[in-house]
Amino acid sequence: MKNHKEIVIDENTHVRTLAWPIFIELLLNILLHNVDTIMLGRYSELAVGAVGNANQLLMVFLIMFNVVASATNVIVAQYLGAKQVDKMNQIYTLSFVFNMALGILLSVIVFSFSKIFLGFLKVPSEMMVDSTSYMKIVGACLFMNAGFSVLSQILRCNGYPKMGMYISILVNLFNILGNWLFLYGPLSYLGLGVKGVAISTIFARLIALIVALVLFYRLKIGKLSLKTLHPFPTTLLLKELKIGVPTAGENMAYTLAQLVLFSFVNVMGTDAVNAKVFGNTLMSFSVIFSNSVAMATAIVTGHLVGAGKFHAAYKKVFRQLRICIPVAVVIASINCLICPWTLKLFGANGEVVVLARGILIVGIFMEIGRTTNLIMVNSLKSAGDVMFPVAMGLISMWIVGISVGYVCGVVFGLGVAGVFMGTMADELGRGIVMIARWMSGKWRTKRVIEE
Repeated sequence: MKNHKEIVIDENTHVRTLAWPIFIELLLNILLHNVDTIMLGRYSELAVGAVGNANQLLMVFLIMFNVVASATNVIVAQYLGAKQVDKMNQIYTLSFVFNMALGILLSVIVFSFSKIFLGFLKVPSEMMVDSTSYMKIVGACLFMNAGFSVLSQILRCNGYPKMGMYISILVNLFNILGNWLFLYGPLSYLGLGVKGVAISTIFARLIALIVALVLFYRLKIGKLSLKTLHPFPTTLLLKELKIGVPTAGENMAYTLAQLVLFSFVNVMGTDAVNAKVFGNTLMSFSVIFSNSVAMATAIVTGHLVGAGKFHAAYKKVFRQLRICIPVAVVIASINCLICPWTLKLFGANGEVVVLARGILIVGIFMEIGRTTNLIMVNSLKSAGDVMFPVAMGLISMWIVGISVGYVCGVVFGLGVAGVFMGTMADELGRGIVMIARWMSGKWRTKRVIEE
């Protein structure tokens, strides 16, 4: 089965071969979120904002799992590219066990301090009860995400990107069915509302973890065995942390900056909060194409860097950048044009539609920078150059992004669209710097495997 379906990754691999199943997987994940928003929007507008606030905060903790998951992606891709396969089971086991342990710890923390965390975000009082309930239930099961994130990276790097797509289809079906049961179906009499949606979410994530484990063994990729951790591979763990901590740090900086920007919006009223939630939901369609290509490019880049084929990696990345930017802008433009109709699916009122459209107009320009960053940053990380994106992220997101967002949104009174201008300025400026970094070739000296 493995030899029949595995994609061989080298300089002749077309990125689209890896990208299209990742695209479908990401699209299904976005549709999953949109279905939640649509179903909640018809149930209660306050529920939309409550879950949106909780998810924004939960994203901070989910990013922590990328410390190991992203490092696994880099190390596995480079070792496979260099044909050094003797350490793979040890790498798989260490990554999975460490991430699950971290997941259990964070699950306890989120469950215990959910209300305190939401208080820092200045969640409106009318949304606080639902936000806390959702965050406690979903947060208590974060360890499922931790295990799945590692297994997903392992499947992709081994040439099985379609597996994530199949899992997403299954998860979507279970989640939609669960939402319907609790909100409108036979279990609606329980009156669980947001709690029911949270239960549906964790059940779908449990299914994803179980199926990923089954596929890992069914495809004979390797095995998870604690015996491979004796004696404990301290050097390998430090290598993963050296790559993973700064890699996740770049994502963490972005998410925390978004939380600060979200706090500006929360004091603008319920319509502004819902407009941001709806706007982010619709803009996610613009980014999935670029994100799927960026993730596929990173896998190929990791294999090529591991094999020492630096020039091929250099050309591959710029080719994908030239393709992605025009496509992302076209998708964002179409999204903006049809938003008065698509927003009706979410049950948005007239004021929310106006505010959300302003966000989507800003989003057209934002996509130029965001697409550039997705491709360049993912490629730099896969080559082992992880510190530079973190440093630039901290500087750009926190100095440029937050200051511009506050000045435009609050000082100049441009509202929620003005807050998004901060993210736009950050993405565009940082994108230019990342292109210059790739052109400098300094990433060629950052390979993580031994000769």
